[in-house]
This record gives sequence, C-alpha cells and structure tokens, in this order.
Amino acid sequence: MYPEPAPHTPAERAVTTYQPTPIPSAVVTPAPVIPVQPGTVPAVASIVLPDGRIITGYAIDHPQPQPVTAKPAVSRTAVNVALGGVGFLAVCGGLLLLTSFIAALTAFIGQLITLAAVIFGGWIAVQVLGTSGHKGGTTVNIRKAVIKRNHFHG
Repeated sequence: MYPEPAPHTPAERAVTTYQPTPIPSAVVTPAPVIPVQPGTVPAVASIVLPDGRIITGYAIDHPQPQPVTAKPAVSRTAVNVALGGVGFLAVCGGLLLLTSFIAALTAFIGQLITLAAVIFGGWIAVQVLGTSGHKGGTTVNIRKAVIKRNHFHG
C-alpha cells in the first residue's frame, strides 16, 4: 500500500528497489450530449486568462431545472378527509331528517286510518240503529204505555 521509507545512507539507497503499484483503470463516463437544433450553430466564446493564454470554445447553455412549485399550506389528503367528513355529516343529518319524516308520515297515516274507522263506524251505527224507514214489525209508542207493578201494558 504505502512505499517503504527511504534509506538514510547511500549504500542502503542503492540496494532498495521500488515496484510501481498498478492503478486500476477508471471508468470514463462520457459527458452528456446536449442536442443542438439543426440549422443553428452555437456561438464561439473566447476567454483571456490572467497569464495571457486564450481559450476558445463553444458556449453551451446549461439546461435549467424546472421551477419548484409551491406546495399548498394544507395537504390535499387532509382536505379530502375533511370534505369526506363534512359529506358524511350532511348524509347523517339527511338520514336523521328522513327518519323523522318517515315517523311523522307513519303517525299521520295511522291517525287518518283511525279517523276513517270512527267516521265509517258512526255511519254504520246510524244505518243500523236509525229510525228512517221501518220495514215491518210492531211499532211501540213508549209515551202512551202504562207500566203497572212491573208489568208493561201497551
């Protein structure tokens, strides 16, 4: 790994030999090629260094990264969960109102049935017990009847 330290005397230096350490070849990755539109030639740029040398080459525009979009203060997931909760509450309220409406409608229908039974029952009672149009039988006038000793004389 490391070379041995150099000998101190000339005789030691003559005897010591060093073997070079092989360097593994580095994998050279080619530079990315920037496509140039056909028909356009990039501009040639020259730079003068402080020591007087001139370096000439093509000016290459570096690709600009996409601008970072600002993230909203609240994540979309949180907004969706909140909206789902509001929707669920609205549905529950609607179901509660629907249940109340069905209960009220059931009570109303029950009252209508009771009212119809009372009216129809009264009509039947009038028809059966009414005085209009006797169809035969004996008519007894109770006002003129005489009751003597629990015996009826009509």
